[in-house]
Amino acid sequence: MDFSGLNVNFFSKLLTTGFPLLASWNPSEQHAKCLALKSSLTLENTTILDVSYVFAGSTVKPHGTCVPKAHVSAPLCRVQFSTATSATSSIRAEAWLPDEWYGRFLGVGNGGLSGCISYRELDYGSALHFATVASNNGHDGDTGRPFLGNEEVLSDFAFRSIHAEAVIGKQIVAEYYGRPHAKSYYVGCSTGGRQGTQTALRYPEDFDGIIAGAPATDFNRLLHWTGMLARFIGAPNPDLSPEFITPDLWKVVAQEILHQCDGIDGVVDGIITEPDACNFRPEALMCEGDGNGKCLTRPQAEALRKIYSPLYGDGELIYPRFDPGSEGIYVGGATLSGKFPAYTTDWLRYAVLNTSEFDFSEYGPHQGRLMDEVNPGGIATFDGDFSAFRDRGGKFLTYHGRIDPLIASGNSKRMYDLIARTLNTASLDAFYRLFLVPGMGHCSGGPGAARFGQLGGQNAVNASAHNMLLALVDWVEGGVAPDTIIGTTEDGAERVHCRYPKRSVWDGSVYGCEE
Repeated sequence: MDFSGLNVNFFSKLLTTGFPLLASWNPSEQHAKCLALKSSLTLENTTILDVSYVFAGSTVKPHGTCVPKAHVSAPLCRVQFSTATSATSSIRAEAWLPDEWYGRFLGVGNGGLSGCISYRELDYGSALHFATVASNNGHDGDTGRPFLGNEEVLSDFAFRSIHAEAVIGKQIVAEYYGRPHAKSYYVGCSTGGRQGTQTALRYPEDFDGIIAGAPATDFNRLLHWTGMLARFIGAPNPDLSPEFITPDLWKVVAQEILHQCDGIDGVVDGIITEPDACNFRPEALMCEGDGNGKCLTRPQAEALRKIYSPLYGDGELIYPRFDPGSEGIYVGGATLSGKFPAYTTDWLRYAVLNTSEFDFSEYGPHQGRLMDEVNPGGIATFDGDFSAFRDRGGKFLTYHGRIDPLIASGNSKRMYDLIARTLNTASLDAFYRLFLVPGMGHCSGGPGAARFGQLGGQNAVNASAHNMLLALVDWVEGGVAPDTIIGTTEDGAERVHCRYPKRSVWDGSVYGCEE
């Protein structure tokens, strides 16, 4: 069936109301058709591990140990498979094929150094009638240890796993439904955002539309930056460091930052709309003596000055600054707890140095340069040449929380500007749109309007104005590009999020967008 002539608003309504575009099949027929895949699927370098029909409202046993169980909202055929990507590497993946399918394919990304299949996103996509596929990124568990001594596993993590799940997943979809997909989409955040960006660069034919949230682009420098933030306050030996800031003192710092910067946008609401306008003065908290956990010593103030400044090396910008306001969401969080960040630890040891030993009290600029030079698996993902993806009609949506404590939101601005310079265009609006989300943490959460259908549904309203995945469908299939995305807070309040470089502005009663 050809979907190209359908009115996009009608198409989106079908998607959100659950009215099937393709006729529903009898459950017993679906069950039989599903189980028949065990014998009918013959795919290159791929082993079908299990096929099962799953009823709506069920729970299933996941692969691995990342989550204890997975919920299934819509009746579907579950296909578990493994695809060899080289002689020494493979991905483990699942395809969730809903009974009511609207001709769309959805690939799903990962997070951290993760080898965890994203079951929440499998459920989200299949409940919205996408044939949805997710993989373990080429290894099991949220650790970098499988990278040690195996460059092929690194390649899966850096660029290959999403491509493999797309290629094999689409073949499974065509076999099951008896027709190929009409349009293909991708959704991911953090590492998943980097994977989506890397896919647009390396495999521009894989997806028609990509959502890449809080993308971990310029990956080696990102991990170096988090390592240096930790070193600024004495990690991995905080008890020996006069710069160390305790969790209780971080609460004092967070409160002072809000005091200095919350009202810059014209309203005091616990949210710093534009962190780049906040010039935090840690000196306001300085006192004599040891501070007693209520104010800052000079070494602590100097550490904060470094944290809230861009990171430079040899006169070159390495990474943007930590966003003021981000320190409060996890009260220091993994990056600023005094422990050395686990992802930087694993990446340096297992991927860059190819060893299990390193004294992180010696960590400094040299290790950052080394990560950049080695660039394991070509993982950096800091390239502005989106021309092939753009020219084939691909659409790219990205978003970033302004209080993200793990990946500075300024890096998404930096990526936008890199693409614009590379393509020699002032605006990327025709194919690439960035939404900066005040008050949102890493991928979700925080006091802001952080629910807009980006991951696992996030309790978003099922309408394209409120739901980034549905907005992407409207853009790809109907040419209706999103100018704004409406987010919802935990208590149900709404806020309009603006596409960059427009700014969110308070007009005295509501927030709007202006150049």
